[in-house]
Amino acid sequence: MDEHKQIKRAQRGDEQAMAQLLQAHYSFLMKYLIKMTMNPVIAEDLAQETMLRCIEKIHLYNGKSKFSSWLITLATRIYIDQMRRSQVEKRWKDQEQVLRQTEWQLKHHQEAWTDAVQALSLLTYEWRLPILLKHYYGYTYDEIAEIMDIPPGTVKSRIYHGLQQLRKELTTDEME
Repeated sequence: MDEHKQIKRAQRGDEQAMAQLLQAHYSFLMKYLIKMTMNPVIAEDLAQETMLRCIEKIHLYNGKSKFSSWLITLATRIYIDQMRRSQVEKRWKDQEQVLRQTEWQLKHHQEAWTDAVQALSLLTYEWRLPILLKHYYGYTYDEIAEIMDIPPGTVKSRIYHGLQQLRKELTTDEME
């Protein structure tokens, strides 16, 4: 049976046609994934995920490209999504570790780790830095603008919105 007929049968729900289609392309997909990831274990996991996604999305295959190209596209997108997720998770873990180290250092030097400092740590640096410079170190809006190389209006806006976020965080903490 030719591949086009097999795909049509799989799209209509023929499980045997789907199994044969996936089996026919598995080796090709694995070779691609091993080269892409340089890790056979990750490649195997991605192959399994790609096969599952193929089963779920077979109805979306329109025949404009080769079926093997469509599988590679699915696999590549899954891999990219996983890499993005792992980067986000790594950044979050790194940030948590740095936060714990900072808290330890402040406590070690007998500096207070207050609820305000905790809430401040949750802000992005774009909001945190102007608030620190203004309210902890007493710089003017113009001085902060010069330090950060941004317009004074942006400094005012970031401080305003950052303080609102801090108030929300601190109010939420008080309710718990």
